[in-house]
Amino acid sequence: MARRVPLLWLVPLAAAAALSACSIASRPQRPAWRTEAENVCLAERRVQPSAYVRMTSELEGPGICGLTRPFKVTALQGGAVAFNATATLDCSMVAELESWVADVVQPAAQARFGQSVTQINSMGSYSCRSMNNQRGAALSEHSFGNALDIGGFILADGRVVSILRDWTQGDFAARAFLMDVQRGSCGLFSTVLAPGSNPFHYNHIHVDLARHGRSGRHICSPEPREIDAPSPLVAQAAAPTAEEEDLEPGEGPPRAAFEGPGVGVREGALGAYAAPPPPRRDY
Repeated sequence: MARRVPLLWLVPLAAAAALSACSIASRPQRPAWRTEAENVCLAERRVQPSAYVRMTSELEGPGICGLTRPFKVTALQGGAVAFNATATLDCSMVAELESWVADVVQPAAQARFGQSVTQINSMGSYSCRSMNNQRGAALSEHSFGNALDIGGFILADGRVVSILRDWTQGDFAARAFLMDVQRGSCGLFSTVLAPGSNPFHYNHIHVDLARHGRSGRHICSPEPREIDAPSPLVAQAAAPTAEEEDLEPGEGPPRAAFEGPGVGVREGALGAYAAPPPPRRDY
């Protein structure tokens, strides 16, 4: 004979179930487009796991931060282009970075230096935080492994191209290379923030694949510009004379003409970035 459950017992059970359902419904959820983009990327096998690109376990929270199927990346292009530190990224970002290195970075390096890039110096990938670490701001794309901060590059011959130093003070090849990289990045990523975009990006280029509204607009700041080639007269004047080439180590021409204020190279080299940079903060 079946037992009858008193109705009074059912009331608290129903209330608990309702509260549980309400809790699940009210829990913050990641935007659906993130899951959709990840699923498409994985279904199309846009990322091939290797010794340098490994899928790891899910990263959760706090809040909606995290990645369902994150990748730990130590190098791109089959190990040919290393990261200075392991980057934690989602599938779409890894795939886009592979295309970026092949179609933007390496062609620019070959054109400007006649050699390839062998390392990318990253300044941050996954991190659960607000934009620019500002209290009350929206979550950064870094919170979803959907962004990378790039501080510079190392070439095959060991030369370091630093965004902090070379963006405004580098030689023609370095500045032209960084402009090429920024311009090409704006064609692949939905957000590209470089020095000059705001005070927080004075020392790196931020790239991500955020979706900006229904229009899907792209943000590329500042607008990429052309770098003027050095004047032949300037290059000729800078070339050492036969007398200078014959000088012993430690000797040299008088330097009085290059000392003191008012000299263009010294006074104007920093341009808009002459003021001390603010503490490092990212997008």
